[in-house]
Amino acid sequence: MSQTYNTPTDSLSIDVGDDYPDIRESVRRLCADFPGLYWRKLEEAQAYPTDFVKALTDAGYLGALIPEEYGGSGMPLRAAAVILEEIHASGCNAGACHAQMYTMGTVLRHGSDEQKQKYLPKIASGELRLQAFGVTEPTTGTDTTKLKTRALRDGDEYVINGQKVWTSRALHSDLMLLLARTTPLEDVKRKADGLSVFLIDIRNARGKGLDIRPLPAMINHNTTEVFFDNLRIPAESLIGDEGKGFKYILDGMNAERILVSAECIGDARWFTKTSVAYVSERRVFDRPIGQNQGVQFPIARAHAEVQAADLVLRRAAARFAAGLPCGDDANMGKLLASEASWHAAEACLQSHGGFGYAREYDVERKWRETRLFQIAPISTNLVLSYIAEHMLGIPRSF
Repeated sequence: MSQTYNTPTDSLSIDVGDDYPDIRESVRRLCADFPGLYWRKLEEAQAYPTDFVKALTDAGYLGALIPEEYGGSGMPLRAAAVILEEIHASGCNAGACHAQMYTMGTVLRHGSDEQKQKYLPKIASGELRLQAFGVTEPTTGTDTTKLKTRALRDGDEYVINGQKVWTSRALHSDLMLLLARTTPLEDVKRKADGLSVFLIDIRNARGKGLDIRPLPAMINHNTTEVFFDNLRIPAESLIGDEGKGFKYILDGMNAERILVSAECIGDARWFTKTSVAYVSERRVFDRPIGQNQGVQFPIARAHAEVQAADLVLRRAAARFAAGLPCGDDANMGKLLASEASWHAAEACLQSHGGFGYAREYDVERKWRETRLFQIAPISTNLVLSYIAEHMLGIPRSF
């Protein structure tokens, strides 16, 4: 079923049913080979899900957004979102590899023809992994324009110095997309100017000025700290024009938010399905605990929230595909989806009682994983700030 929205400037037709059923069923079958026990063992060893990532790559899912001319599947953004949603709805986690879907967009949209031909086919086939994205720094956080990592041109090379943090998957990636300042902040007219994007070959750089250190965290996302100490990279590592990198990064953020929000939707559906099954069978005082409204209502409310969030995200993906501005829906969708997944997680953990803490049920693992979406890839407060300023016209707060 689809619904058409008409405004003075555009017309969109949005599927509101179970779209891409073939993809959904295929992803479910793939994920069935990676049950909860697989993920629990990975956590115990703080290991990377190599077999899972390979299965997704072989099925063509991690190259979903790469055009067919470069060996990818050439799918629309909504189809890619469905892939991630179903991965999470199946109890798996795409955080180990989802960046491969959207990070390549910077190369695709702003890279040279030579860069596209050199990297995109190998990323699509899985010969190369582009899963590391170096932006956040310890002292600047989300104040990206004040990042301190510097890249200085020296003949046919750039020399990079600085530090990144929360750079997930860097130890399991061949390539890294890096945002660094090429012109000092005090020398630019606008603070967003003077930032540049580089595609770094991690294989060649490690031990030559690039140091990657694991950063153990509450969830097994294989995140790291990255240190640059006079790392020299070829000048052709620059993506697009020098000094315009912040614009390039922003260009891909709406797609990232839509895709990551689809993971929230998937998590919420897993939690709700798990809750319904448990409260319908668990008996206390000679009756299923699901008969109690105090148990029912949080689950039901979370379900309503996820349905609303899903519609906003579908509209965001439709606007993205149509080449229309989608920032408002991408941000609102991310807010609503992350809240819905968290509320569904809370309801699921609470309804399971003490068993919710037992690892064999996977509830506590998924609960920890979905909590991340309140913070990344953009925090709830920053989304609210965006809505206040850009949608409601309230004076900017920072």
